[in-house]
Parts: sequence; structure tokens; C-alpha cells
Amino acid sequence: MQQIVIALRKRESRAVIEALQDVGVLHLVPVAQGVLQPAGAQATAQDGDYRREAERLLGRVETTIADLGALRKGPAPLPPEDRWATGLDDVAGPASALSKQRQALEADLEVQRTYGEAVNTLSSMVGTLDRSRRVALIPFIYQKPEEFSALQAALHETLEGRFDLATQPLGTAKTTEGNTVGAVAVLTIDRDAARAALGKARVGEIRLPGRFEGMPLSAVDAELTALRDTGAQRLNALDQQRQALADQHGPILFAVRDALADQVALHDVQNLSARGKYSMVMQGYVPEDRLKMLSATLDRFGDAVSYELHPVDTHHAAEVPVELKNSSYSRNFEPVLSLLPLPRYGNFDPTGIISVFFPLFFGFIIADIGYGLLFLMASNWFTGRARRGEGLEIGFMNAYLNPDMLSRLGVIIRTMSLWSIVWGVFTGELFGNLGEHLGLFYHNAGWLQNIWGIHIAENAAAAHHGLIPILFPRLLPEFTNTALITTLLVGMCMVLWAWAIRVQLASRHGHKDHMWEAIGMIGGLVGLISLAFLSQGGNQLMNASTYNFSNPLMIVMVLGFMVFLLGLVLSKAVMMIIEILSQGGNIISFARLFAVGVAGAILANLATDLGWSMYTKLGVLGIIIGIILAVLVHAFALAITIIGHILQPIRLHFVEFLTPTGYHNESGTPYNPLRRLSQTVQSAPQQVQAAVAQPTVGLTKD
Repeated sequence: MQQIVIALRKRESRAVIEALQDVGVLHLVPVAQGVLQPAGAQATAQDGDYRREAERLLGRVETTIADLGALRKGPAPLPPEDRWATGLDDVAGPASALSKQRQALEADLEVQRTYGEAVNTLSSMVGTLDRSRRVALIPFIYQKPEEFSALQAALHETLEGRFDLATQPLGTAKTTEGNTVGAVAVLTIDRDAARAALGKARVGEIRLPGRFEGMPLSAVDAELTALRDTGAQRLNALDQQRQALADQHGPILFAVRDALADQVALHDVQNLSARGKYSMVMQGYVPEDRLKMLSATLDRFGDAVSYELHPVDTHHAAEVPVELKNSSYSRNFEPVLSLLPLPRYGNFDPTGIISVFFPLFFGFIIADIGYGLLFLMASNWFTGRARRGEGLEIGFMNAYLNPDMLSRLGVIIRTMSLWSIVWGVFTGELFGNLGEHLGLFYHNAGWLQNIWGIHIAENAAAAHHGLIPILFPRLLPEFTNTALITTLLVGMCMVLWAWAIRVQLASRHGHKDHMWEAIGMIGGLVGLISLAFLSQGGNQLMNASTYNFSNPLMIVMVLGFMVFLLGLVLSKAVMMIIEILSQGGNIISFARLFAVGVAGAILANLATDLGWSMYTKLGVLGIIIGIILAVLVHAFALAITIIGHILQPIRLHFVEFLTPTGYHNESGTPYNPLRRLSQTVQSAPQQVQAAVAQPTVGLTKD
């Protein structure tokens, strides 16, 4: 990234800004105040009028798009500028009216769902008494009988018998089950006293919201009954009208919005710049690989524009924008990293690491050939839509995934599915233990003894015979310790790697305290890991020989703790004593890869065993019933576990891995270059007054 300062003649400012929009590579930042004044201080009345008009139209367009719920699905031709306002008037009115109708109807439907049964019961209870001018009705609701007794006592004490009281239980709807509604009839002059009695007894008065407030109960009941019968159809009709307007006008509205945003951007650039009487200065940043494009654009203006380039200091890069640059494969995983703030310029981009280990960890958790094939089918569907230029509308989220995002998701899911299939071959899982039932996979006691050094019972080895031996039998009790240690070893490598990255970054930026802190943490973790393997618990997990002082791990442990003490002294970070224990917990946290995966595998086995038992007991009929049951249970198990299977690997990267690197300590500014949003350049009134040309001095072209 290069910093650039641009000086230009004031009368050429509009042409230069439009050229910068066309090239779309310059990230602008505000110019510090000095001899030159901010642009807003010298903005003319005409400039202000044009800006206000453009912002007004832009606000109306965005409001209309929101009213229609329109989604950008593709480019559309931009109408002439003199037709923007009239065209917007033609659609904004109907869109606003539809939006208000939908909001009112949705509010009424919510009232019907909340109060419908209670109002219907009260209406039949009070008859025509709710229309009396001399009698006031106060509806209420309660749950416990003692609340009703307290209400009766409070009414007798307050009104001395000048009231009537009726109640009726509810219970046909789940939301009202166990409640009882009632009404107090009093003279109109006693209404406030009766309400005070309800408050004293802590019984809730039923007050209807919105337009139903103050209406007779019989009228409200008629309205809510009609809403119950026809409300959904009316809302659907409004949604269809809204969707028709969105389909007809949405693409053009987006095109007009982009063009108006370009016009507003012209003024925003002036606000970010500084202006003298005859000149204007801008500053910003441009990526080095696009520097030639920017230079070629500015050179077209000859001596009307001068610019100067400065290398960016990565040690003081708080304002430098960040643009992620990854391989064509890793770029697909940038949406995963977008869940976090961008790294600061000169820091470390973990996208490449996430692109490798996130799908690997997911596949380790799933480890099922059948599930992997399902994910592979989903990825092919996503990429197929992307190749055809089709997006995906997610109605319940009011979101739209464009073809580019679908393509990236397709790559992510495909990589996750392939690792799931690979690990499924190792674990011998095909929709749980279906592969074992079909004779595809089996436990080979000799292989497991030679590879992992574990001995399984003869009945377990002879339970199934098949074609492919299971190499990673994570569900066998005898294999539990081995699988657990495997995940812990991964955790050790990841956490130590994270602190090594911290050493590299601190050394690069000259932060000696952080560097020694990271070196000390690496030594302390090595000491803790060595201590774990030397301890009795470690020996039991590893099936190793008895602990003794001649073990080389003893030397590694002592050296590790010595490095930790050295880092503690040189970094002056006393909290390292507590942090080292936390980092040990981060290593143990990687055991979730084993625990979550085993839990999902047990559910998958349960689904398959349930279906297989139907086949063994009922024969041909059992095959049909078993398949239906197995599919339902598999679908349910996958639905309740898939979110955890995705979130756990993400958490291990974001928390256990990125926290030691210092990633979360500083965040960067996204690279957001000035660029033209609209597809067609439209003519616009001249917004910058001409001034006397005067050459700019003090800056040289580079």
C-alpha cells in the first residue's frame, strides 16, 4: 500500500474526482487541517443545494427500496437523470401505501393472536352491556384462584357492593391455557376506583392496543374474528402486490440509487479534502499493484494535477486501509473471517490457515461418508446456480446471496464434504454404522494393535466382517484415549504455532515486551506439556513406561520453565503466570473435536440401528419402515448438531488460535476505494464553480 497526496486546480476538481471514480482504486482519508481550509468551509450555496437535493432523492430511493423489500438481483438500464424524480414519485407513493397497510395488518394480526380468544370469551360473557353509557366494563385476566379472592376483597372494600363480577376460564390455545378472564361492571363514575382495586389486588387489566382501544368488546370481537378468518389471505395479497412492484421497479431503483450515491460521493470527496482559493488537495492510499492505473489516470490531466507518493510505515499503520490478498482457493474463506474485524495493516491474515484447518476440523467431527455425500450434493447445487448467474433468495431472513457468494459457499461446503468423506473412510462410518451392517467396514484387531497399540476384545473384532478395515474406530471404548490424545496433540501444535506467530509479529514491529512474553509463553507451554506426559496421568493416557528422572522430557520441561521465567522477567508481564494456565486450557479445549464428533456419531448409529432393527424383525415391511425411521432420525440428529459441528471449528480458530497471536488487540480499516457504483455515467449540473487557474507548487510527480 502506498500513501498518495494529490493537488489539483479547483476548477478541474469535478473532472478529476469523476476520473478517480472510474478507475476505482484510491482510498481517501481526511486531510489534516493546516494552511488550507476544509472544503465545507468554502462550499458555495449552489454546491449545498445540489448536495441536499441528491441526498433527498437518495433517501427517498432507499426508503422506497426498503418499503418494497426489493433485493438486488442484477444490473438494469439507468433512465435519464431528468426522469429520476418523476419516476420515483410514481413508485414511492404506492410502495409507501402498501408498506403502511402491511404494517397495520401485521399489528392487527398480532393483536388477534394475543387477545383473540380472551376478547371472544369476554364478548359472549358481557352481551350488549359493553355499549351502555352508564355502566363501565373493566376486563381482566388472572391465573391463580387467590388472585381472584384478593380482587373480590379489594372491590368490596373500595366500592361497597356497587359492582358485578363475572369470570370464565380459557384454555383452548397454548398461550392462554390456565388463564381466566373476567369483567367488572361498575357505574361509569366508579371506573377509576375499580381500576385502583385491580391494581391493589395485583390483577392485570386487559387493555387492547392500537385502534382497538376504547372500542366495545363486541365490535373488537367481530374485527378479530374477521382477521382470524381472512387476515392471512389479505396479508398474502398485499405481499403479492408488493413483490410485483419490487420485481417491476426494483432493478431501476437500485440503478438510480447507485447513480445518486455517485453524485453524493462527489461532495463527500470535497468534504474529505482541503481547498484553497484556487486549489484543492486530497490524500489517500492505493495498493501497489494498482498504482500504475492511478498514475495513468492522473497523468491525463497534465500540469493541472500534481501528486506525491510515500511508502507506508507498517509500524504506524492505524489509518492505512486493509485489503486481504489470498490465493484463489483461500479467497473463498474470506466470508468466514468477515465475522471478525479485519486485521490491522502490517499484521497477520489468518484466512489461509482457516481455509486449511476449518474444513479439516469439520470433516474430523462429521467423519461420515453418507453425510459428506449430502454436503457434496449441496455444494454442487450452490456452484451450479452460481455458474448460471443465479442467486439465492432466503425469504425468512430477507436476504439475497449473489452468485459470487454462492460460488464461495459452494467451494467451502465442497471442501468440508470431501474431508468428511476422507475421515469417514478412516472411521468406517456411512450414515452411522450402516457400512458395518452392510459388510463394507469391519474392525481388524491385528491392524489396530500394530497401528495404535490398542487391544480390542475378540467379540468386538468378530462382530462384523467386511471389505475395508476401520483405521480410526473413534466409538470403540478401547480407542477413546488414543482419539482424545490425537485432538490434544492438534491443540498443542495450534496453540504453540499461534504464539510463534506472536513472536514473529512482535519482532517485526519492534515490540520487545510482547516478543519476550510470547517466547516465555512458548517455553511455559512446552514445560506444561512435558509435565503432563511425565505425570502419572500422562503415563496412563499414553500407556508409557513408569515415570523416572532420566526421561529426556524432564530436561525439556526444565528448559521450558526456565524460558518462561526469562520471558516473565524481560516482558515485565506478571499476568503471564495466570495466562499460562489459560493457554493450557486452550489446548484442552481442542478435545471438543473428539467429544462433539463422538456425540454426533452416537446419534447417527442410533438412527441406523433403529432402522436396521425394523428390517431384522419385520422383513420386507421392516425395510420400508426402517428406511423411513432411519431417514427421519438421521435428519433430526443432523439438524440439531450441524450448527455445533460448524461453530466448534470456528471457535477454535477465533478464540484458541487467534487470541495468542494478538489478532483481537488491533483492528484495521477496510479498503474502500472511491469507485463509481452506477453502470452508466449520467450528465449532472456543474457543482464546482470555475476559478482562476493557478499552478500548484510544492508537490512533485513520482
